[in-house]
Amino acid sequence: MLDKAVIEKLEKIVGAENVLTKKADLVAYSYDATADVQKALPDVVVLPSSTAEIQQIMKLANETDTPVYTRGSGTNLSGGCIPLKQGIVLCTQKMNKILEIDPDNLTATVQAGVIVADLNSAVAAHGLIYPPDPGTVATATMGGTVAECAGGLRGLKYGVTKHYVMGMEVVLPTGDVVRFGGKTVKNVTAYDFASLFVGSEGTLGIVTEITAKLIPAPKYKKSMLALYKNLADAGKSVSGIIKAHVIPATLEIMDAMTMETVENYAKVGLPSGYAALLLIEVDGMAKDAVEAEAEAVVKVIKENNGELRVAENDAEREKLWAARRAALPALAQLGNTVVIEDATVPRSRIADMLVELDGIRTKYNVTLGTFGHAGDGNLHPTIMYNCDNKEEAERVHKAVDEIFAAALKFGGTLSGEHGIGIAKMPYLKDELGESGLEMMRTIQKSFDPKNLLNPGKLVPAKEV
Repeated sequence: MLDKAVIEKLEKIVGAENVLTKKADLVAYSYDATADVQKALPDVVVLPSSTAEIQQIMKLANETDTPVYTRGSGTNLSGGCIPLKQGIVLCTQKMNKILEIDPDNLTATVQAGVIVADLNSAVAAHGLIYPPDPGTVATATMGGTVAECAGGLRGLKYGVTKHYVMGMEVVLPTGDVVRFGGKTVKNVTAYDFASLFVGSEGTLGIVTEITAKLIPAPKYKKSMLALYKNLADAGKSVSGIIKAHVIPATLEIMDAMTMETVENYAKVGLPSGYAALLLIEVDGMAKDAVEAEAEAVVKVIKENNGELRVAENDAEREKLWAARRAALPALAQLGNTVVIEDATVPRSRIADMLVELDGIRTKYNVTLGTFGHAGDGNLHPTIMYNCDNKEEAERVHKAVDEIFAAALKFGGTLSGEHGIGIAKMPYLKDELGESGLEMMRTIQKSFDPKNLLNPGKLVPAKEV
């Protein structure tokens, strides 16, 4: 428990109304969107409104050796927000100002608590977009997506968060403030600190402001639905489209279970009796180029035994993407616990991974639906189960072990966009080896020798 005097000092920093200590409030901040991981109550929740307030909080944390867990909207899917050692949850949601939109330099500067969808709404008036679009785009904060290096549906063509962060302001564990990067397209001054902090999961510093790159919004789009009787054909189509030198804006997949569940949930007109579908959208600034890419995609689909449907208008297009965004909430209804992973493989091994997941589902008799960003190899195998059934839970955990082993076997990675947090730390050594883990520990310790920021996440403690 934090000393009462520390609570009182926090109240002086941010105001008593921004310091939460009631049990109901603490429970609300004891978990994030991740199921099947340990939960923990913080001692206190603090909602600062400025970088200066965060500085003072960190200086107080240093003086009292108090852990600090930075949190945005809590949409994290790897347990990254959970206050394992109690202490302070520092929520950035009140730091929600768009500080500047600069169309001349194609940048926006925002505070960490700005919602991604709100930024896109603001820049749309200038004919621009901020491309990273995680599934929780309507609630996820910019600071949270930077901490996790979030991806999304547009990642195949436009990249992920790390490709759009040009600079940032960070409060270090000592309370000192540093700024690096900015609006210049080229910048090789010193270490590439922006890249280091993107994806660091709150373990190195607290990101308070972000300068983000914007791009012109594409003028033309064409959306298609491809249906397959065979999983392997769907996988071959993914690699075939890329081999045809077409990079769609989005190239998403759903397996049969996900299709059926989404249709029961959202009633969007998805057909039954198919093993998988692909949702594909090509876009660009020139109509002829978009039409040519669409024709190339259609050719690949037909060569791989796919049945094609094309969205004829915006309403049909929105229906297709509503179906994709409904995948997780639809699947979540099938059990009281949902485990969603983001094992990622090279595009050329998508077909192998889909077949492997189908085998894992059968082997362990688990309720497993797969959807995700097929174009960049980022699949979301999702298992629904009853956590009160110990025998079922054991089968689920064995299935998860095999999912990660399969991803690594095919030359992939543990996480494409959800991060490591708590959930994937046991598997980290399998990908990085002990030398890689030691390098992570060295970097973390150089920034945070007291291990105050988000302890117990991302960086595994050394085995003794």
